Parts: sequence; C-alpha cells; structure tokens
Amino acid sequence: MSLGYARGMHIGVSIFATDTTIQPIALGRAVEERGFESLWLPEHSHIPVSRTTPWGGAAGAPPLPEMYWRTHDQFVALAAIAATTETLVLGTGITLVAQRDPIWLAKQVASLDVISGGRVIFGIGYGWNKEEMADHGIAYLERRAILREKVLAMKEIWTKDVAEFHGDHVDLEPSWSWPKPVQKPHPPIVLGGGAGPKTFGDIAEFCDGWMPIAGRHEFTTKLAALHDALNSAGRDPASLAVGVFNAPPDIDDLRSLARAGVGRAVLPLASKSPDKVLAKLDRYAPLVEALKDA
Repeated sequence: MSLGYARGMHIGVSIFATDTTIQPIALGRAVEERGFESLWLPEHSHIPVSRTTPWGGAAGAPPLPEMYWRTHDQFVALAAIAATTETLVLGTGITLVAQRDPIWLAKQVASLDVISGGRVIFGIGYGWNKEEMADHGIAYLERRAILREKVLAMKEIWTKDVAEFHGDHVDLEPSWSWPKPVQKPHPPIVLGGGAGPKTFGDIAEFCDGWMPIAGRHEFTTKLAALHDALNSAGRDPASLAVGVFNAPPDIDDLRSLARAGVGRAVLPLASKSPDKVLAKLDRYAPLVEALKDA
C-alpha cells in the first residue's frame, strides 16, 4: 500500500471501539459502505485509577472519558473488521509501541496484513499516560528510545528471513518469524507524535508518514522543518505522507489542509450508541466525494 497521494484527499474515521458502542464488524461494514478510505482504532491496555497523569499529559485537562478504559484489543477488533470488509484500509491510530513486546507485535501486524490482503497502516505513538506505562515496566522518559528500538527490531523481523537486533532496550538473537507482511518491505509506518526536532528525527529515520492531531500545529512551517530533517537523513521529502487525526469535518478547512500538503484526513467519531455513530457517518459521507479532487 502506497502512502503517496497522487490526487485528492483520503477521508477516514477513527473511534474508540468499546464494548458499549457499535461493535467492530458492524462498524467496519458501515464505514466501507459509505465510501470512507480508512478506519483507525486507538488503544489503551488499561487506565490505573490513580489518574496521576492528566488527559493527554496537559495540565488542567478535564477528566478522562470512560472510553479510554473500555477499548477492545486493537488487533482483535481490526482482524474482525478485515474479515468482513473488502477494501477498507485498517489503521492503528495509534499503537502504544513502547508498552508492547516487539516480537509479538511484529507478528500481529504481519498477520493482520496477510489476513487483510495488505490493507494495514501501522500508526504508532510515544504515549502520554505515565502510570499506564509504569505498569508495563516502561520509564516515561525512555519511551522514545524504547519505541525507536522496538520499531527497528520489528522492521528486521518483517524483512529478514533470519532477523537479529541488538540495542539498549531490545535484544533479539538470530530468529525465524513468519508470516511476513504482504506489503513490501512492510506496512507503512506513520508516527502520530507532535511537531519537534526529536519527533522529526525519528520520522526521518524509520517512518513513512506523519499524522499529528489537527489544530495543534501550523502545517506550513512545521512541514518545512520536517522536510529539513528528511533531507538531512538523505531522504526525499516527497517519499513521506502527511495526514491528520481529528480533522475538522468542514469542507473549507479540509481543502485548506489539502493545500498545505495533507493527503489524509481522519475524522473523529464519538463512542456513542450505534444509531448515533451511524448518523455521524452519514453526515460525514458527503466529504468523501467532495474531497476526492482536493
């Protein structure tokens, strides 16, 4: 699957898929039937009741919504959707890589890519919930370095018959692991982190795209900095795709993002009753056709 956008803007949707809202199979079918390009599911393994870290790590944030601790397992839900759809792109939006075992995660992503016929985009993020990470044995200030090594190790597993990796946080002896992904060399990797030199350095080193949350960054200046990082790493900036999460469902705003170089807009769906989710999908659906030539 190419992340390049020859023409137009791809429109996807994201939702916290939980046990109390529309279930994944019905959701995937509804999204595909309405012509959306992609469906993105976030994840949290659990939420400690201590709630030390404010929502999103931002001081003064409102209480964390219940959907954060009711999410289905990301890969189980996406596999169910893969089995009951034909063309829908399946995005992890995002996977908390630092909290996961990279050997198992490499197999999960590859298996989903094979089962879906190559429809996976692997969205990743550093994470913000310190107490959640602590329960996984992850030191918050080490999360970036841990994510980096785990992704690099996974790329070895996906692309080598005999994979091997040795780092400060991941140590993999020469090993066999199949299946290999359908997409070559592997499913596209997009980082959902905020704009900054460290994030852009990681993107330049091991990612295929950047997907921040809309409204948090002015794209024109930030894209220039990202392109500088890519050039410094010897990569063609044109090889990197840019999308946004929580994009505004407004035709003029979306066209403005498209002019700034954004090729995929992912619109938010609230974790509400099935009828409310379907009604929101119906309201969003006209944007798919309207943006195809943006």
